[in-house]
Amino acid sequence: MPENLNVLFLAAEAEPFIKVGGLGDVAGALPRSLHDLPPEVTSGTALDIRLVLPLHPAVKAESLRPLMIFPLSYRGGDLHVQILETSLGGMTVYFISGEPITSSGSVYSIDSELDAEKYTFFSLAALELTRQLDWKPNIVHANDWHTALACYALLIKRWEGEFPGVASVLTIHNLPFMGPDLSALIEGYGLSIAQTGLPEWARARPLPLGLWAADSLVAVSPTYARELLTPEFGCGLEDYIHARKESLNGILNGIDVESFNPAVDPALAVNYGSVTLDKRPLNKTALQVRLGLPQDANVPLLGVVSRMDQQKGIDLIPKALTKLKDLQWQFVILGTGDPKLEELFRILQTEFPDRVRAEFKYDAGLARQIYAGADIFLMPSRYEPCGLSQMMAMRYGCVPIVSAVGGLKDTIYDGETGFVIQKPTAARLATAIKKALAIYSDHARWESIQKAGMAQDFSWENSARQYFQLYQRVVAQLVTH
Repeated sequence: MPENLNVLFLAAEAEPFIKVGGLGDVAGALPRSLHDLPPEVTSGTALDIRLVLPLHPAVKAESLRPLMIFPLSYRGGDLHVQILETSLGGMTVYFISGEPITSSGSVYSIDSELDAEKYTFFSLAALELTRQLDWKPNIVHANDWHTALACYALLIKRWEGEFPGVASVLTIHNLPFMGPDLSALIEGYGLSIAQTGLPEWARARPLPLGLWAADSLVAVSPTYARELLTPEFGCGLEDYIHARKESLNGILNGIDVESFNPAVDPALAVNYGSVTLDKRPLNKTALQVRLGLPQDANVPLLGVVSRMDQQKGIDLIPKALTKLKDLQWQFVILGTGDPKLEELFRILQTEFPDRVRAEFKYDAGLARQIYAGADIFLMPSRYEPCGLSQMMAMRYGCVPIVSAVGGLKDTIYDGETGFVIQKPTAARLATAIKKALAIYSDHARWESIQKAGMAQDFSWENSARQYFQLYQRVVAQLVTH
Protein backbone atom coordinates (compact mmCIF):
# COMPACT_ATOMS: atom_id res chain seq x y z
CA MET A 1 0.00 0.00 0.00
CA PRO A 2 1.40 3.48 -0.80
CA GLU A 3 2.24 5.64 2.22
CA ASN A 4 0.45 8.49 0.47
CA LEU A 5 -2.94 8.08 -1.16
CA ASN A 6 -3.68 10.97 -3.52
CA VAL A 7 -7.26 11.35 -4.77
CA LEU A 8 -8.57 13.82 -7.35
CA PHE A 9 -12.34 14.16 -6.79
CA LEU A 10 -14.29 15.52 -9.79
CA ALA A 11 -17.85 16.85 -9.64
CA ALA A 12 -20.12 19.28 -11.49
CA GLU A 13 -21.20 21.01 -8.25
CA ALA A 14 -20.30 21.08 -4.56
CA GLU A 15 -21.42 22.93 -1.47
CA PRO A 16 -20.59 25.60 -0.32
CA PHE A 17 -19.40 26.89 -3.73
CA ILE A 18 -22.33 25.95 -5.95
CA LYS A 19 -25.30 23.63 -5.42
CA VAL A 20 -28.22 22.71 -7.65
CA GLY A 21 -29.17 19.25 -6.40
CA GLY A 22 -28.17 16.29 -4.24
CA LEU A 23 -24.81 15.87 -6.01
CA GLY A 24 -23.83 19.24 -4.54
CA ASP A 25 -24.45 17.89 -1.02
CA VAL A 26 -22.40 14.76 -1.71
CA ALA A 27 -19.45 16.44 -3.41
CA GLY A 28 -19.38 19.12 -0.72
CA ALA A 29 -19.38 16.63 2.16
CA LEU A 30 -17.67 13.39 1.08
CA PRO A 31 -14.24 14.79 0.11
CA ARG A 32 -14.15 16.83 3.33
CA SER A 33 -15.08 13.79 5.40
CA LEU A 34 -12.32 11.81 3.69
CA HIS A 35 -9.90 14.65 4.36
CA ASP A 36 -10.91 14.65 8.04
CA LEU A 37 -10.69 10.88 8.63
CA PRO A 38 -8.74 10.27 11.87
CA PRO A 39 -5.28 8.59 11.65
CA GLU A 40 -6.58 5.43 13.40
CA VAL A 41 -8.91 4.89 10.40
CA THR A 42 -6.30 5.59 7.70
CA SER A 43 -3.72 3.54 9.67
CA GLY A 44 -0.66 5.50 8.68
CA THR A 45 -1.69 6.29 5.09
CA ALA A 46 -1.54 10.02 4.38
CA LEU A 47 -4.73 10.73 2.41
CA ASP A 48 -4.48 13.83 0.20
CA ILE A 49 -7.86 14.42 -1.43
CA ARG A 50 -8.36 17.40 -3.73
CA LEU A 51 -11.69 18.57 -5.14
CA VAL A 52 -11.93 19.93 -8.69
CA LEU A 53 -14.98 21.85 -9.99
CA PRO A 54 -15.91 23.87 -13.07
CA LEU A 55 -15.71 27.64 -12.51
CA HIS A 56 -19.39 28.21 -13.25
CA PRO A 57 -20.28 31.90 -13.73
CA ALA A 58 -22.31 31.77 -10.48
CA VAL A 59 -19.23 30.82 -8.39
CA LYS A 60 -17.78 33.79 -6.48
CA ALA A 61 -14.34 33.94 -8.11
CA GLU A 62 -12.94 36.87 -6.09
CA SER A 63 -12.00 34.54 -3.22
CA LEU A 64 -10.01 32.24 -5.56
CA ARG A 65 -6.29 32.44 -6.30
CA PRO A 66 -5.16 32.15 -9.94
CA LEU A 67 -2.77 29.19 -10.17
CA MET A 68 -1.83 28.48 -13.80
CA ILE A 69 -2.85 28.51 -17.44
CA PHE A 70 -2.06 25.65 -19.81
CA PRO A 71 -3.17 24.52 -23.30
CA LEU A 72 -5.45 21.59 -24.09
CA SER A 73 -5.21 20.45 -27.71
CA TYR A 74 -8.49 20.41 -29.61
CA ARG A 75 -9.04 19.91 -33.35
CA GLY A 76 -5.46 20.79 -34.27
CA GLY A 77 -5.45 23.94 -32.14
CA ASP A 78 -5.35 24.73 -28.43
CA LEU A 79 -7.97 25.66 -25.87
CA HIS A 80 -6.70 27.62 -22.88
CA VAL A 81 -7.36 26.10 -19.47
CA GLN A 82 -7.27 28.45 -16.50
CA ILE A 83 -6.86 26.98 -13.01
CA LEU A 84 -7.78 28.80 -9.81
CA GLU A 85 -7.51 27.41 -6.30
CA THR A 86 -8.76 27.84 -2.77
CA SER A 87 -8.99 25.65 0.30
CA LEU A 88 -11.94 24.35 2.28
CA GLY A 89 -11.26 23.23 5.85
CA GLY A 90 -7.63 22.55 4.89
CA MET A 91 -8.56 20.63 1.70
CA THR A 92 -7.31 21.94 -1.66
CA VAL A 93 -10.03 22.87 -4.17
CA TYR A 94 -9.27 23.60 -7.84
CA PHE A 95 -11.56 25.43 -10.25
CA ILE A 96 -11.26 24.98 -13.99
CA SER A 97 -12.20 27.74 -16.40
CA GLY A 98 -12.03 28.03 -20.16
CA GLU A 99 -14.23 29.04 -23.08
CA PRO A 100 -16.49 25.93 -23.03
CA ILE A 101 -17.27 26.61 -19.34
CA THR A 102 -17.67 30.41 -19.46
CA SER A 103 -19.92 30.29 -22.54
CA SER A 104 -22.37 27.90 -20.91
CA GLY A 105 -23.93 30.10 -18.20
CA SER A 106 -25.77 27.82 -15.82
CA VAL A 107 -24.46 24.67 -14.09
CA TYR A 108 -26.72 22.49 -16.25
CA SER A 109 -28.03 23.79 -19.55
CA ILE A 110 -31.23 22.85 -21.35
CA ASP A 111 -28.97 22.77 -24.43
CA SER A 112 -27.32 19.34 -24.30
CA GLU A 113 -24.67 20.46 -26.81
CA LEU A 114 -23.45 23.18 -24.44
CA ASP A 115 -23.29 20.69 -21.56
CA ALA A 116 -21.49 18.15 -23.76
CA GLU A 117 -18.79 20.70 -24.65
CA LYS A 118 -18.47 22.04 -21.12
CA TYR A 119 -18.17 18.73 -19.28
CA THR A 120 -15.95 17.08 -21.91
CA PHE A 121 -13.55 20.03 -21.65
CA PHE A 122 -13.77 19.96 -17.84
CA SER A 123 -13.13 16.20 -17.53
CA LEU A 124 -10.11 16.24 -19.85
CA ALA A 125 -8.70 19.48 -18.39
CA ALA A 126 -8.93 17.94 -14.89
CA LEU A 127 -6.81 14.98 -16.03
CA GLU A 128 -4.28 17.27 -17.69
CA LEU A 129 -4.15 19.38 -14.51
CA THR A 130 -2.60 16.44 -12.62
CA ARG A 131 0.25 16.45 -15.16
CA GLN A 132 0.79 20.19 -14.80
CA LEU A 133 0.90 20.00 -11.01
CA ASP A 134 3.79 18.49 -9.14
CA TRP A 135 1.24 16.01 -7.74
CA LYS A 136 0.22 12.63 -9.08
CA PRO A 137 -3.10 11.06 -8.05
CA ASN A 138 -3.42 7.37 -7.25
CA ILE A 139 -7.19 7.67 -7.83
CA VAL A 140 -9.35 9.84 -10.06
CA HIS A 141 -12.86 9.76 -8.56
CA ALA A 142 -15.60 10.87 -10.98
CA ASN A 143 -19.32 11.42 -10.25
CA ASP A 144 -22.23 10.89 -12.65
CA TRP A 145 -22.15 11.56 -16.38
CA HIS A 146 -20.62 15.04 -16.18
CA THR A 147 -17.20 13.72 -15.17
CA ALA A 148 -17.42 10.05 -16.24
CA LEU A 149 -15.41 10.79 -19.39
CA ALA A 150 -12.34 11.33 -17.17
CA CYS A 151 -12.43 7.57 -16.38
CA TYR A 152 -12.61 6.73 -20.08
CA ALA A 153 -9.81 9.12 -21.07
CA LEU A 154 -7.64 7.84 -18.22
CA LEU A 155 -7.98 4.21 -19.36
CA ILE A 156 -7.23 5.04 -23.01
CA LYS A 157 -4.17 7.09 -21.97
CA ARG A 158 -3.05 4.34 -19.58
CA TRP A 159 -3.08 1.91 -22.50
CA GLU A 160 -0.89 4.39 -24.37
CA GLY A 161 1.64 4.40 -21.53
CA GLU A 162 0.51 7.64 -19.85
CA PHE A 163 -0.79 7.93 -16.24
CA PRO A 164 0.81 4.65 -15.09
CA GLY A 165 -0.57 3.40 -11.78
CA VAL A 166 -3.51 5.85 -11.72
CA ALA A 167 -6.88 4.12 -11.07
CA SER A 168 -10.40 5.47 -11.44
CA VAL A 169 -13.59 5.21 -9.38
CA LEU A 170 -17.00 6.25 -10.74
CA THR A 171 -19.95 6.93 -8.44
CA ILE A 172 -23.38 6.46 -10.05
CA HIS A 173 -25.87 8.81 -8.40
CA ASN A 174 -28.60 8.47 -11.04
CA LEU A 175 -28.20 6.03 -13.94
CA PRO A 176 -31.02 7.32 -16.22
CA PHE A 177 -29.06 10.57 -16.78
CA MET A 178 -26.32 9.25 -19.09
CA GLY A 179 -25.31 12.46 -20.84
CA PRO A 180 -25.35 13.38 -24.56
CA ASP A 181 -23.52 11.69 -27.46
CA LEU A 182 -19.89 12.82 -27.42
CA SER A 183 -18.59 11.11 -30.61
CA ALA A 184 -17.44 14.31 -32.32
CA LEU A 185 -15.92 15.77 -29.14
CA ILE A 186 -14.03 12.61 -28.19
CA GLU A 187 -12.32 12.58 -31.58
CA GLY A 188 -11.84 16.36 -31.47
CA TYR A 189 -9.77 16.00 -28.31
CA GLY A 190 -7.64 13.30 -29.95
CA LEU A 191 -9.06 10.32 -28.06
CA SER A 192 -9.77 7.09 -29.87
CA ILE A 193 -13.24 5.52 -29.64
CA ALA A 194 -12.64 2.09 -28.14
CA GLN A 195 -14.52 -1.12 -28.87
CA THR A 196 -16.42 -1.26 -25.59
CA GLY A 197 -19.09 -3.87 -26.16
CA LEU A 198 -21.65 -1.28 -25.02
CA PRO A 199 -25.00 -1.21 -26.86
CA GLU A 200 -24.83 0.91 -30.04
CA TRP A 201 -26.93 3.73 -28.54
CA ALA A 202 -24.65 4.00 -25.49
CA ARG A 203 -21.19 3.72 -26.98
CA ALA A 204 -20.41 7.46 -27.11
CA ARG A 205 -22.37 8.65 -24.08
CA PRO A 206 -20.26 9.63 -21.07
CA LEU A 207 -21.85 7.63 -18.25
CA PRO A 208 -21.82 4.30 -20.15
CA LEU A 209 -18.20 4.99 -21.22
CA GLY A 210 -17.35 5.59 -17.56
CA LEU A 211 -19.12 2.34 -16.58
CA TRP A 212 -16.94 0.54 -19.13
CA ALA A 213 -13.64 2.20 -18.19
CA ALA A 214 -13.64 2.81 -14.42
CA ASP A 215 -11.62 0.42 -12.28
CA SER A 216 -14.38 0.46 -9.69
CA LEU A 217 -18.06 1.44 -9.79
CA VAL A 218 -20.04 2.70 -6.80
CA ALA A 219 -23.82 2.95 -6.53
CA VAL A 220 -25.06 5.30 -3.78
CA SER A 221 -26.69 2.51 -1.75
CA PRO A 222 -26.27 -1.28 -1.51
CA THR A 223 -29.82 -1.88 -2.77
CA TYR A 224 -29.35 0.49 -5.74
CA ALA A 225 -26.22 -1.49 -6.67
CA ARG A 226 -28.37 -4.63 -6.87
CA GLU A 227 -31.20 -2.81 -8.68
CA LEU A 228 -28.82 -1.67 -11.45
CA LEU A 229 -28.53 -5.34 -12.48
CA THR A 230 -32.29 -5.57 -13.19
CA PRO A 231 -34.32 -4.54 -16.28
CA GLU A 232 -36.53 -2.32 -14.10
CA PHE A 233 -33.65 -0.06 -12.98
CA GLY A 234 -30.77 -0.88 -15.37
CA CYS A 235 -31.93 1.48 -18.17
CA GLY A 236 -30.95 -1.00 -20.88
CA LEU A 237 -27.45 -1.44 -19.48
CA GLU A 238 -28.29 -4.14 -16.90
CA ASP A 239 -26.58 -6.95 -18.87
CA TYR A 240 -23.53 -4.81 -19.35
CA ILE A 241 -23.38 -3.82 -15.65
CA HIS A 242 -23.86 -7.49 -14.78
CA ALA A 243 -20.66 -8.26 -16.69
CA ARG A 244 -18.91 -5.74 -14.39
CA LYS A 245 -20.59 -7.03 -11.24
CA GLU A 246 -17.28 -7.82 -9.49
CA SER A 247 -16.31 -4.13 -9.73
CA LEU A 248 -19.69 -2.83 -8.47
CA ASN A 249 -20.06 -1.60 -4.87
CA GLY A 250 -22.89 -0.01 -2.91
CA ILE A 251 -21.95 2.75 -0.45
CA LEU A 252 -24.70 4.77 1.20
CA ASN A 253 -24.46 8.56 1.11
CA GLY A 254 -24.55 10.39 4.43
CA ILE A 255 -25.98 13.64 5.75
CA ASP A 256 -24.33 16.52 7.58
CA VAL A 257 -25.25 15.48 11.12
CA GLU A 258 -23.87 18.73 12.60
CA SER A 259 -26.07 20.90 10.41
CA PHE A 260 -29.11 18.59 10.58
CA ASN A 261 -29.27 18.44 14.36
CA PRO A 262 -32.52 19.33 16.15
CA ALA A 263 -30.58 20.14 19.32
CA VAL A 264 -28.90 23.18 17.73
CA ASP A 265 -30.78 23.90 14.47
CA PRO A 266 -31.51 27.67 14.43
CA ALA A 267 -34.45 27.18 12.01
CA LEU A 268 -36.55 25.51 14.72
CA ALA A 269 -38.94 27.18 17.16
CA VAL A 270 -37.64 24.96 19.97
CA ASN A 271 -34.51 22.81 20.04
CA TYR A 272 -34.70 19.27 21.40
CA GLY A 273 -32.98 15.89 21.31
CA SER A 274 -33.73 12.25 21.94
CA VAL A 275 -33.71 12.83 25.72
CA THR A 276 -35.82 16.00 25.48
CA LEU A 277 -38.35 14.66 22.96
CA ASP A 278 -41.17 16.10 25.07
CA LYS A 279 -40.23 19.56 23.67
CA ARG A 280 -40.71 18.44 20.06
CA PRO A 281 -44.52 19.06 19.93
CA LEU A 282 -43.86 22.81 20.35
CA ASN A 283 -42.36 22.71 16.83
CA LYS A 284 -45.55 21.08 15.56
CA THR A 285 -47.62 23.89 17.05
CA ALA A 286 -45.27 26.50 15.51
CA LEU A 287 -45.57 24.78 12.11
CA GLN A 288 -49.38 24.64 12.36
CA VAL A 289 -49.38 28.38 13.16
CA ARG A 290 -47.06 29.18 10.25
CA LEU A 291 -49.19 27.17 7.81
CA GLY A 292 -52.53 28.39 9.16
CA LEU A 293 -53.63 24.88 10.16
CA PRO A 294 -55.79 24.26 13.26
CA GLN A 295 -53.52 23.93 16.30
CA ASP A 296 -54.04 20.49 17.74
CA ALA A 297 -51.14 18.50 19.19
CA ASN A 298 -53.12 15.24 18.99
CA VAL A 299 -53.87 15.32 15.24
CA PRO A 300 -51.06 13.52 13.36
CA LEU A 301 -49.32 15.85 10.90
CA LEU A 302 -47.98 14.25 7.71
CA GLY A 303 -45.19 15.99 5.80
CA VAL A 304 -43.42 15.86 2.43
CA VAL A 305 -40.31 17.76 1.30
CA SER A 306 -39.67 16.78 -2.29
CA ARG A 307 -39.11 17.67 -5.89
CA MET A 308 -42.48 17.38 -7.66
CA ASP A 309 -41.52 14.46 -9.85
CA GLN A 310 -43.10 11.20 -11.01
CA GLN A 311 -39.98 9.40 -9.71
CA LYS A 312 -40.84 10.49 -6.16
CA GLY A 313 -44.26 8.78 -6.25
CA ILE A 314 -45.95 11.86 -4.86
CA ASP A 315 -48.87 11.48 -7.28
CA LEU A 316 -49.92 8.53 -5.04
CA ILE A 317 -50.34 10.75 -1.97
CA PRO A 318 -53.62 12.60 -2.84
CA LYS A 319 -55.30 9.27 -3.71
CA ALA A 320 -54.06 7.66 -0.49
CA LEU A 321 -55.18 10.57 1.72
CA THR A 322 -58.60 10.75 0.04
CA LYS A 323 -59.11 7.07 0.96
CA LEU A 324 -58.41 8.03 4.60
CA LYS A 325 -60.64 11.11 4.78
CA ASP A 326 -62.60 9.66 7.72
CA LEU A 327 -59.45 9.48 9.89
CA GLN A 328 -57.81 12.37 11.71
CA TRP A 329 -54.75 13.87 9.99
CA GLN A 330 -53.23 17.06 8.66
CA PHE A 331 -50.85 17.28 5.69
CA VAL A 332 -48.17 19.65 4.34
CA ILE A 333 -46.07 19.38 1.16
CA LEU A 334 -43.12 21.61 0.25
CA GLY A 335 -41.54 21.52 -3.20
CA THR A 336 -41.70 22.56 -6.85
CA GLY A 337 -41.54 20.76 -10.17
CA ASP A 338 -44.04 19.17 -12.53
CA PRO A 339 -47.03 21.56 -12.91
CA LYS A 340 -49.43 18.58 -13.29
CA LEU A 341 -48.33 17.22 -9.91
CA GLU A 342 -48.56 20.65 -8.30
CA GLU A 343 -52.15 20.85 -9.58
CA LEU A 344 -53.03 17.56 -7.80
CA PHE A 345 -52.10 19.18 -4.47
CA ARG A 346 -53.95 22.41 -5.27
CA ILE A 347 -57.07 20.28 -5.77
CA LEU A 348 -56.38 18.36 -2.55
CA GLN A 349 -56.01 21.65 -0.64
CA THR A 350 -59.36 22.83 -2.06
CA GLU A 351 -61.00 19.55 -0.97
CA PHE A 352 -59.51 19.70 2.55
CA PRO A 353 -59.00 23.42 3.27
CA ASP A 354 -58.59 22.93 7.03
CA ARG A 355 -56.24 19.92 6.71
CA VAL A 356 -53.93 20.38 3.69
CA ARG A 357 -51.24 22.95 2.89
CA ALA A 358 -49.17 22.97 -0.31
CA GLU A 359 -46.14 25.26 -0.52
CA PHE A 360 -44.74 25.35 -4.07
CA LYS A 361 -41.28 26.78 -3.49
CA TYR A 362 -37.75 25.99 -2.31
CA ASP A 363 -37.40 26.97 1.36
CA ALA A 364 -34.58 25.32 3.35
CA GLY A 365 -35.81 26.74 6.68
CA LEU A 366 -39.38 25.52 6.20
CA ALA A 367 -38.04 22.09 5.17
CA ARG A 368 -36.29 21.79 8.54
CA GLN A 369 -39.45 22.97 10.34
CA ILE A 370 -41.39 20.19 8.59
CA TYR A 371 -38.79 17.58 9.66
CA ALA A 372 -39.09 18.88 13.24
CA GLY A 373 -42.84 19.54 13.34
CA ALA A 374 -44.46 16.79 11.29
CA ASP A 375 -45.09 13.38 12.88
CA ILE A 376 -44.90 11.26 9.73
CA PHE A 377 -42.77 11.78 6.59
CA LEU A 378 -44.05 10.38 3.28
CA MET A 379 -41.55 9.23 0.60
CA PRO A 380 -43.24 6.62 -1.65
CA SER A 381 -40.58 6.86 -4.41
CA ARG A 382 -40.70 4.68 -7.52
CA TYR A 383 -36.92 4.66 -7.49
CA GLU A 384 -34.50 6.35 -5.10
CA PRO A 385 -30.77 5.65 -5.59
CA CYS A 386 -30.04 6.82 -2.04
CA GLY A 387 -32.39 9.51 -0.73
CA LEU A 388 -31.39 11.97 1.98
CA SER A 389 -34.77 13.30 3.13
CA GLN A 390 -35.69 10.10 4.99
CA MET A 391 -32.40 10.30 6.94
CA MET A 392 -33.00 13.95 7.79
CA ALA A 393 -36.59 13.19 8.87
CA MET A 394 -35.42 10.39 11.22
CA ARG A 395 -32.72 12.65 12.67
CA TYR A 396 -35.55 15.02 13.70
CA GLY A 397 -37.82 12.29 15.09
CA CYS A 398 -40.21 12.39 12.12
CA VAL A 399 -41.21 8.80 11.29
CA PRO A 400 -40.87 7.92 7.57
CA ILE A 401 -43.17 5.86 5.36
CA VAL A 402 -41.16 4.78 2.30
CA SER A 403 -41.10 2.37 -0.65
CA ALA A 404 -38.73 -0.61 -0.58
CA VAL A 405 -36.39 0.82 -3.23
CA GLY A 406 -32.73 1.90 -3.28
CA GLY A 407 -31.42 3.69 -0.24
CA LEU A 408 -34.90 3.83 1.33
CA LYS A 409 -34.80 0.06 1.76
CA ASP A 410 -31.29 0.30 3.26
CA THR A 411 -32.09 3.03 5.80
CA ILE A 412 -35.56 2.18 7.16
CA TYR A 413 -36.39 -0.90 9.25
CA ASP A 414 -40.10 -1.64 8.91
CA GLY A 415 -41.90 -1.24 12.21
CA GLU A 416 -38.69 -0.25 14.03
CA THR A 417 -37.56 3.09 12.55
CA GLY A 418 -40.40 3.67 10.10
CA PHE A 419 -42.77 1.90 7.71
CA VAL A 420 -41.91 0.27 4.38
CA ILE A 421 -44.33 -0.49 1.52
CA GLN A 422 -43.17 -3.21 -0.89
CA LYS A 423 -44.54 -1.51 -4.02
CA PRO A 424 -45.42 2.16 -4.51
CA THR A 425 -49.19 2.14 -5.03
CA ALA A 426 -51.86 4.45 -3.58
CA ALA A 427 -53.62 1.49 -1.89
CA ARG A 428 -50.44 0.27 -0.16
CA LEU A 429 -49.52 3.78 0.87
CA ALA A 430 -53.00 4.29 2.36
CA THR A 431 -52.65 1.02 4.30
CA ALA A 432 -49.23 2.06 5.67
CA ILE A 433 -50.51 5.51 6.69
CA LYS A 434 -53.51 3.90 8.42
CA LYS A 435 -51.16 1.56 10.31
CA ALA A 436 -48.92 4.47 11.33
CA LEU A 437 -51.91 6.54 12.51
CA ALA A 438 -53.06 3.62 14.68
CA ILE A 439 -49.61 3.25 16.29
CA TYR A 440 -49.35 7.05 16.72
CA SER A 441 -52.07 6.90 19.38
CA ASP A 442 -49.88 4.46 21.40
CA HIS A 443 -47.57 7.14 22.79
CA ALA A 444 -44.90 4.81 24.23
CA ARG A 445 -44.60 2.71 21.07
CA TRP A 446 -44.51 5.77 18.82
CA GLU A 447 -41.76 7.34 20.91
CA SER A 448 -39.69 4.15 20.70
CA ILE A 449 -39.88 4.30 16.85
CA GLN A 450 -38.89 7.99 16.92
CA LYS A 451 -35.92 7.33 19.22
CA ALA A 452 -34.75 4.32 17.19
CA GLY A 453 -34.71 6.53 14.08
CA MET A 454 -32.89 9.35 15.86
CA ALA A 455 -30.23 6.87 17.05
CA GLN A 456 -29.26 5.79 13.49
CA ASP A 457 -25.78 6.91 12.40
CA PHE A 458 -26.05 8.53 8.97
CA SER A 459 -22.87 10.59 9.33
CA TRP A 460 -20.59 11.12 6.34
CA GLU A 461 -17.71 9.58 8.31
CA ASN A 462 -19.33 6.15 7.81
CA SER A 463 -19.38 6.63 4.02
CA ALA A 464 -15.87 8.12 4.01
CA ARG A 465 -14.44 5.06 5.81
CA GLN A 466 -15.97 2.77 3.19
CA TYR A 467 -14.66 4.89 0.31
CA PHE A 468 -11.19 4.94 1.87
CA GLN A 469 -11.18 1.14 2.09
CA LEU A 470 -12.39 0.97 -1.52
CA TYR A 471 -9.57 3.30 -2.67
CA GLN A 472 -7.04 1.04 -0.98
CA ARG A 473 -8.45 -2.07 -2.69
CA VAL A 474 -8.54 -0.40 -6.12
CA VAL A 475 -4.93 0.82 -5.86
CA ALA A 476 -3.78 -2.62 -4.67
CA GLN A 477 -5.61 -4.34 -7.58
CA LEU A 478 -4.00 -2.01 -10.15
CA VAL A 479 -0.55 -2.74 -8.72
CA THR A 480 -1.10 -6.52 -8.93
CA HIS A 481 -2.38 -6.45 -12.56
